[in-house]
Amino acid sequence: MVIKNVKIRTMAQRDFERGFVRISGGVFTEIGEMSQYSDTEDEVIDGEGLTMYPGFVDAHCHIGMWEDSLCFEGEDGNEDTDPSTPHLRAIDSINPLDRCFEDAVKAGVTSVCTGVGSANPIGGSFVIMKTCGSKRVDKLIVQSPCAIKFALGENPKNTYNDRDESPVTRMATAAIIREQLTKAKRYMEDMAEYKRLKGTEDEVSQPDFDAKCEALLPLFGEKPKLKAHFHCHRADDIFTAVRIAKEFDLDYVLIHCTDGGIIGEELAEDDPAVILGPLFGDRGKPELRNHDISTPALLKREGIRFAICTDHPETPIQYLPLTAALAVRGGLDRDTALRAITINAAEIIGAADRIGSVEVGKDADFSLFEGDPLDLTVTPKLVAVNGKIMVQSI
Repeated sequence: MVIKNVKIRTMAQRDFERGFVRISGGVFTEIGEMSQYSDTEDEVIDGEGLTMYPGFVDAHCHIGMWEDSLCFEGEDGNEDTDPSTPHLRAIDSINPLDRCFEDAVKAGVTSVCTGVGSANPIGGSFVIMKTCGSKRVDKLIVQSPCAIKFALGENPKNTYNDRDESPVTRMATAAIIREQLTKAKRYMEDMAEYKRLKGTEDEVSQPDFDAKCEALLPLFGEKPKLKAHFHCHRADDIFTAVRIAKEFDLDYVLIHCTDGGIIGEELAEDDPAVILGPLFGDRGKPELRNHDISTPALLKREGIRFAICTDHPETPIQYLPLTAALAVRGGLDRDTALRAITINAAEIIGAADRIGSVEVGKDADFSLFEGDPLDLTVTPKLVAVNGKIMVQSI
């Protein structure tokens, strides 16, 4: 397939004012100016007057974990019966038939990082997946797992305080995380010792299998390590996340980072990766008191890397472009806002080798817009995932 006569915002090194892309096998195989284009027998779509953007990437959400229009029956994101559940796999809870995936595609959101909630200090895994293309979640996966979810602040406190169980303080939440990470490191060392001495006269017994520790081992492995995603809103929780990540040498990402704008100068000392959001919503709990749409602009000023997310269903996923537009309203430049839902998002979640930009060799996920994609009244004229057209009105 060829898309021609389009302006191309690649989110890479070079844009094209009037260009074309060629697609084969689900990936971009050629990108260039129309002066370089030669007719072939490919299916050709003339995008005259339209602009191509990479498929949008929601870097943090819970789509498929909390199903639309359901209550308990569709709430599969928090196993709040144990504060430490790193062995739980998001892929086993996601329902790809949830209609919100269709909402996502219609808005040009072609990839998501989705997973468990924040009831537990250690909740389980996240995955990166496409938003359409199969009724079977296994066929939509880009990476599983892609991260382990940790949560600080009010959510674990509220979950376990109601039943008079630990943790009911921030100290206990951090202690549970440290204890489990320490156990995992010791488990890793014991396994290494067992393998080293196996078959020798000093052979030791194999450690008993521990599913929780096994799930955490990739956090300590060779690069690329599995990422640690820390749910944190308040300034002290943000710095606790940084502290724990440094103690255990984790490749970490700060999720939400609501107070980031008021601690930006000090936070920049650690050069963290941040996923901000949701920007569209109320200050529904005490730790959101500093929620403000100016936060992305303030982080940009300090040179902090960030993406923007919906935290679906907190903000419905189809409004990811709207949340980027709110960041522009809060003082962020438009180009950085677009990057926060494309290439920057892909880089922060660890999938930039496949998604986030229009480049040769990457998945052919893209949208064609007539007008500004950050305009609330504008919707895509065409959306493609892996080179297959999913939405078309041209």
